[in-house]
Amino acid sequence: MENVDLNEVIIHAARKGDIPVLEELLKQKADINARDAKGYTPLIIACYNNQIDAARFLIDNGADINGADFGGNTALMGVCFKGYADIAQLLIDRGANLDQTHGNGGTAMMFAAMFGRNDMLKQLLDAGADKTLLDTRGLSVYDIALQQGNEGAIAVLNQ
Repeated sequence: MENVDLNEVIIHAARKGDIPVLEELLKQKADINARDAKGYTPLIIACYNNQIDAARFLIDNGADINGADFGGNTALMGVCFKGYADIAQLLIDRGANLDQTHGNGGTAMMFAAMFGRNDMLKQLLDAGADKTLLDTRGLSVYDIALQQGNEGAIAVLNQ
């Protein structure tokens, strides 16, 4: 792959879920934790694009499960925004930091509550996520659920 930026190619392969290309790139010593212009890693890109098999492959081959983009957003936060519960479970099962915060102090649980992903909110709670954390505005996941009028999240948080 002369004159080809392997980092760009690995990001593209992750987006498409192209495992044979990912395998070949790793043989060529592409950086499994490469970053694009926004700081997205192949794992973040695979997760944001609902590519569970690619996400599993990347994790199995050493991708940083808690790697964050330049805003501090992780793959787990991204899937809580997008609503990809299966990938969230994969990340949880593989040891993702449930309480990692992004640049504004938000957590994956806060994303789930904000975007009405109440099944994922329960998933995170059941896995041991801390519902008492506060973002930089001093808001908890409960406060965010109240602001959003998300009664389902409030019910989950009150269980």
